[in-house]
Amino acid sequence: MKPVIRASICTGEEVAGFKDIRTGKIEEIMLIRSPEDLERFKEIYEITEEISKARRKINIT
Repeated sequence: MKPVIRASICTGEEVAGFKDIRTGKIEEIMLIRSPEDLERFKEIYEITEEISKARRKINIT
C-alpha cells in the first residue's frame, strides 16, 4: 500500500487514502479540505514522504 491523494477532475475534491500497488484499488480515508488536513493525515499515518496524486477515471457509456 502506498499513500495517495485522489483528486476529482470535475470538482477538484481531494481525498487522501492508500493505493494497493498490485490491484490499483484506492481505499479512501480522509477528505482533504486544506493543507492542515493533509498534514493531519500524514501525522496520523506517520507518512514522511511526498504523497502522489491520482486522478479519478471517468467512465462514459
